[in-house]
Amino acid sequence: MQFHLLVDISSHGYGHVSQTAAVLNELARLMPALRLTVRTTAPLSLLQQRIHCEFEHIPAAFDFGMKMANAVDVQVGESAAAYREFHTGWSQRVSTEAQTIRRLKPDLLLANVPYLSLAAANEAGVKAVGMCSLNWADIYQHYCANEASALLIHEQMLAAYNSAEYFLKVQPAMEMARFANARNIQPIAQPGTSKRINIESQCSLRDSDKLVLVAMGGMEFRLPMQTWPHLPGVHWVVPQSWGIQRDDTTAFESLNIAFSDVMASCNAVITKPGYGTFTEAACAAVPVLYLTRGDWPEEPCLVQWLKQNVACLEIEREMLMAGELGNVLQRLWEIPLPRRPVASGAVEAAKFLQATFF
Repeated sequence: MQFHLLVDISSHGYGHVSQTAAVLNELARLMPALRLTVRTTAPLSLLQQRIHCEFEHIPAAFDFGMKMANAVDVQVGESAAAYREFHTGWSQRVSTEAQTIRRLKPDLLLANVPYLSLAAANEAGVKAVGMCSLNWADIYQHYCANEASALLIHEQMLAAYNSAEYFLKVQPAMEMARFANARNIQPIAQPGTSKRINIESQCSLRDSDKLVLVAMGGMEFRLPMQTWPHLPGVHWVVPQSWGIQRDDTTAFESLNIAFSDVMASCNAVITKPGYGTFTEAACAAVPVLYLTRGDWPEEPCLVQWLKQNVACLEIEREMLMAGELGNVLQRLWEIPLPRRPVASGAVEAAKFLQATFF
């Protein structure tokens, strides 16, 4: 019997894709005949790199998370206004999406983590499961609780999340105290395989050179690397879109190696707190320098987990912008590496979803 799984993935950063793809890959092994439809505005190239089974892609968005000035700075006023607009005529919006779900005829919906999708599936009579390390209801309340319409919007969001049969809390996760359907699962990660020899050959590097990946997540946060001082023995791997022209940098896209494999090949990664990068770096034993996001409510649980599972240090924004990284990188590389964490959450979630079909 062939089952149809409809998957809605937030495009607010790439952590949602990395979490979901790992689960879909495990589920495809358990259910080879599974029909898979993925709805997201995340790049198709990213989905094809992460999801290792056949799927139909529908470019569509059902959430926006928070409006961001860049990868670390939240635009609170703009976000509050966007949520007011999104929840105007909420019942009709849910009904419209429910009609679309009925036309697609899925046996089950998995949402990471659009709550509109869960509300629509509930109205359409389709079983649904939420899954993520965060949720937009708690994040919205954190930033927008003083808005006049915040109470109603927050209750509609919570009702949508609680309408799912289950919400799989991927550890490390926010608390989610008002999620009556929450079920904890272990961390999810798809750590890459080191391609160090390949990269050394492409970049004409020595064995002793240090490779440092600069990856600020799925949102633009361009660092002024063109003016950074050269650090002897350090080679930077950076996004191609930054257009950096230096003899000590390489665009990771030019390597033609999967991003997770590039990360696993590096001696360190510079990033912001984000689920996918943190867990994959830790599982690949790649030390992390992270730029704090300030008051992002998911950050404390992510950082606490990171400190327990890999060598890491916080870096100040001014130091990062100036490229004053020699001393902090040296301190990072002197920290003993703990035992690599076991990320069994993808298998756990896949078995849970398989059982939910029946």
